[in-house]
Amino acid sequence: MLTLGIPAIVVGITAAIILALVVAAANLLQKFLWQTLPASFGATAATWWWVLSVLTLTGLVVGSIVRFVPGHAGPDPATIELFGEPTPLFVLPGLVLALVIALAGGVSLGPENPIIATIVGIVVAVGTRLIPRVPAKSWVMFAAAGTIGAMFGTPVAAALLFSEMVATGNKDKPVWDQLFGPLVAAGAGGLTMAQFEELSFALPIQPYTQPTLTDIGVGILVAIAAVAIGMIAVWLFPIFHRLFKSMGNVVLAMTVGGFLLGLLGILGGPITMFKGLGEMKLLTTSAGDYSISAMAMVIVIKLVAILVSATCGFRGGRIFPMVFVGVAFGLLVHQVFPSVPGALTVACSVLGFTLVVTRDGWLSLFMGVVMIPGTELLPLLCVAVLPIWLLLAGRPLMLVEPEPDATPPKAG
Repeated sequence: MLTLGIPAIVVGITAAIILALVVAAANLLQKFLWQTLPASFGATAATWWWVLSVLTLTGLVVGSIVRFVPGHAGPDPATIELFGEPTPLFVLPGLVLALVIALAGGVSLGPENPIIATIVGIVVAVGTRLIPRVPAKSWVMFAAAGTIGAMFGTPVAAALLFSEMVATGNKDKPVWDQLFGPLVAAGAGGLTMAQFEELSFALPIQPYTQPTLTDIGVGILVAIAAVAIGMIAVWLFPIFHRLFKSMGNVVLAMTVGGFLLGLLGILGGPITMFKGLGEMKLLTTSAGDYSISAMAMVIVIKLVAILVSATCGFRGGRIFPMVFVGVAFGLLVHQVFPSVPGALTVACSVLGFTLVVTRDGWLSLFMGVVMIPGTELLPLLCVAVLPIWLLLAGRPLMLVEPEPDATPPKAG
């Protein structure tokens, strides 16, 4: 374990640096596209024709990258989970370019899947050559853990996520022994990322003080409602995917997808665009400015935007935008029932939506807790997760089966 510590630290630091560079590039491009450039045309980030033009052009550009860049910017994102097999190095430039443009252009996806794939691909390719005695599986775990630690600013999320994976592994080796390397990488990633920016997912919402029996029942009902709404999106996911696939051309499909996202952006405003991290805090702060119907419209528009973004071909993850939907639904429930604490409704709603999109109980609990200041809600969430876990048992995932390669063999 001690000999694995140094490679794990190096991987964690490397993961954080790569993540910081990608995020910085996306933020710079986003500022140019939505603040600097529109002013030159007498527009703003909310001007309808600017929103429609930028998102349509984003679809065209990213679609061209997916179609013509070697490696096609990786596999269809609708067919992959948080991370899987290492991505070949020649695929990564196109994948990173497609991710940066999509994030900056306002697409409703997060960076998690492509950035993990990028860092895992680099780490496995370099690590297996420099230190071949360390198996490729260990490099994958170090890279994924380091990226998750950097992304959330803490190794806790990585520890929870990987605890399920190693629990079914080597039965003769203690779980903490198996987690040692990934935790070192996650800790190094989180500490390094803290040097670039201060990560805080806590919303500006009144803290929750004391759980009651009534709150437990209410929290379970909110989580169940969140799961029910989330499963509607899961049911629609393959339908949207088939519609875009039927166009037969990824450039056309993604241009149409960008156009549809532009229309949704016009309807919902900038609050319903982008990955959702900054937008969920802004929504919480300005929740009093939204009527019940307006908040419900934000939820519907964002869910449709996620479906379009994830099924037409944009490279990105679905966790962060679904967390935004969870925050919006929690705020809506609090608006309808003002006597129910907003922190309770938001945490349980985030728990439900995250569980729908990840099917990972630990990660869903983590997201529900970090959204709210303090840890008083943790016991309640540990109870609320049980019935919704049973409800989701055996239900379909927000994934589609990858199509087999239909390319005919070359003559001869």
